[in-house]
Amino acid sequence: MSEDVRETQLLIRAQYIKDQSFENPNAPDIFSAITEKTPKIDISVDVSPKSAGDNTFEVTLTLRADAKVEEVSAFVAELEYAGLVSLGEGLTDDQVQKALLVETPRYLFPFARAILANVTRDGGFPPLVVNPIDFSQMLAKRDDDEAPKVAEA
Repeated sequence: MSEDVRETQLLIRAQYIKDQSFENPNAPDIFSAITEKTPKIDISVDVSPKSAGDNTFEVTLTLRADAKVEEVSAFVAELEYAGLVSLGEGLTDDQVQKALLVETPRYLFPFARAILANVTRDGGFPPLVVNPIDFSQMLAKRDDDEAPKVAEA
């Protein structure tokens, strides 16, 4: 945990699946196709915090995996995994942002990763194990992407 957030209090009160779906639209034919060719898998990740009361926030980590063999869909797996977190008093906006967009998803990710691996395995495919995610880098990229919008406004 980063030093400025570690000195404050970050309490995860609950974590849960908000929404989960798995689609296997081309079964059973796709199973013979994946033995001949490796599917191309696109993974997207998003973190969305929203206020849930005094110093309490719901942070939702969304993972989406879209696997295709050539242009044929093998599977689509989506997971919204959330945590209800409380933060200490007197945090700066920067500390709150880091707590919600870096530290909280860092705690939630291993659970979401396991759920996604299990659902792909249960769907008849090898378990999809998502590589670790650098949420600090995601935050920096988000800030970089929003900087031109602020300048234009």
